[in-house]
Amino acid sequence: MTPGFLSCRISHITQWAPGLRSMRLDHVSSRFVAGQFFQLALSEDGMTNKRSYSAASKPGEPLEFLMSEVPAGVLTPAIFRLREGDELDLDPTPLGYFTLDEVPDCRVLWLISTGTGLGPTLSMLRQGSIFKRFAQICVVHGVRETEQLAYANELRELGRTCGLAYLPVVSRDAPPFGGLAGRVTQAYESGALERSASLAIDADAHVLLCGNPEMIEDMTVLLKARGLKKHRRREPGHFNYEKYW
Repeated sequence: MTPGFLSCRISHITQWAPGLRSMRLDHVSSRFVAGQFFQLALSEDGMTNKRSYSAASKPGEPLEFLMSEVPAGVLTPAIFRLREGDELDLDPTPLGYFTLDEVPDCRVLWLISTGTGLGPTLSMLRQGSIFKRFAQICVVHGVRETEQLAYANELRELGRTCGLAYLPVVSRDAPPFGGLAGRVTQAYESGALERSASLAIDADAHVLLCGNPEMIEDMTVLLKARGLKKHRRREPGHFNYEKYW
């Protein structure tokens, strides 16, 4: 076992698409705050490889992670060979500040993610209190292919029961009904995001960006061009981000 880590059993796996799965462990973290991440590790051939993954689960429930396989990676190919009942190592200490505690009071919250960056968004939504704090919430999930829209049914159900605006954005495939074609940045630049959600990204809103670093860098430029600024504790702003890989 990796020093300082716990050995956890995989209790459930959902295969969303080739190279895309969610994995639930038999461990509940008492200190986890929605939006934080954990380190996972596996040892093979005398080598231990670690990587950080944001949890998609509701605090107080078994940890769940949404992950994509990187064929040339040092860890994910081994993780994707694991099956339900197998074990891997978990650092039980949650880390990170990409949480709702860091979001200033506002009327509209935009949760914009690409790929597995949807994970912390799910955790925040599943916590439930988010719907009491913000008047309107929009979830934007950008992927390449429609089959990669993990948890789409759960998000649509939140739309029906909680008034959530859910906008899937697909760049290499035909989007589902109500979705948008192209990249997230293109949908923002064209105004399609705001028109489809009937919500504005302005000084009365806050944006949480999570996923592909290129998307985050491009969106940061676009948001700043609109006069919005990155949020800091000492200087409240309009957006935060969490870069993956």
